[in-house]
Amino acid sequence: MPHPPSRRLAEGPRVAIRPITLADGPEFTARARESKDLHRPWLFPPDSDEAYADYAGRLIADADRAGFLVCEKDGGAIAGFININNIVRGGFQSGALGYGAFAHAAGRGLMREGMELVIEYAFGPLGLHRLEINVQPGNAASIALARGAGFRLEGFSPDMLHVDGAWRDHERWALTAEMRAETAPPPA
Repeated sequence: MPHPPSRRLAEGPRVAIRPITLADGPEFTARARESKDLHRPWLFPPDSDEAYADYAGRLIADADRAGFLVCEKDGGAIAGFININNIVRGGFQSGALGYGAFAHAAGRGLMREGMELVIEYAFGPLGLHRLEINVQPGNAASIALARGAGFRLEGFSPDMLHVDGAWRDHERWALTAEMRAETAPPPA
């Protein structure tokens, strides 16, 4: 698939993160359709042109959100996405992460590397102090990614988010800039 040119915000050994664009729609939706078995019942990324345009448009236009694509450095294929939603400024300086890997990239450590880049970007250029992740308790892969990135479990909320037609329980995970400074990997 052709990859639209876009500026990279940060890069690691195998992936780079860049802002989501409307031009990413064809690849994103194709990858979402290929990944339905991986995502269900936890996640429902847009898999049509219309749904993607709405999704990407909100991420691009809303100052309270930031959308990132995790792209393989070799070839530029989209491996997954990480969004910072509900960004609150002022005394809070916080945002909530939502993310998903695409099937071709799952289990290869690409999202872990991308998560590290997004965390650094959030606590650096975006100036956030706290990131939160809300995960359904049965989503072992998502919990492993949160735990592996240094997030701590802060609690359990019954019927927290409406997903797939029902209110679902979620675990609440969080990471602060201070926690990150204590546990960040040394520079390469």
